[in-house]
Amino acid sequence: MAKAILKTAGDRAFLHFQGEIVPALIGRYGLSLDKTEGDLRTPVGELPLRRILYRADRTLRPVSGAGLPVKPITPNDGWCDDPTHPDYNRAVTLPHPASCENLWRDDHAYDLCIVMGWNDAPAESGRGSAIFLHLPPASGNTEGCIALDEKDLRAFLKAGLSHITVETPA
Repeated sequence: MAKAILKTAGDRAFLHFQGEIVPALIGRYGLSLDKTEGDLRTPVGELPLRRILYRADRTLRPVSGAGLPVKPITPNDGWCDDPTHPDYNRAVTLPHPASCENLWRDDHAYDLCIVMGWNDAPAESGRGSAIFLHLPPASGNTEGCIALDEKDLRAFLKAGLSHITVETPA
């Protein structure tokens, strides 16, 4: 298991992995010890990487040194973010009767998107959904995910990144 540690310094975040330190983007309102749906905060804790999704029409297939499953995203791929629905915090096929995030985005944030293990074993209603490791959005922060530049993300995946520990802020 190759673990990275996410640390914050003021309003900035950095991912530490195998002797390298790279800037990271986190939720608009920072970190949370008590993550809730829609709070725009990145959860503190242990986040294992589950699988890699990517836009095959926009980018090359990523390599995982940790052996993570890799799957292309399709226009029908979504993620349920409705805490009242049985599919909450799960991949779904669109259209879907509940509120869902579309993974096939116009921007490039999910061109490379890693599903992280947050509130998924099993999902608890309202504890947060769709916590991903992905590319930076144009806004300069995420809705609760972690974002890295593509070159860093690809290098870390190839080197076997399998887990991120988000540290409690000092």
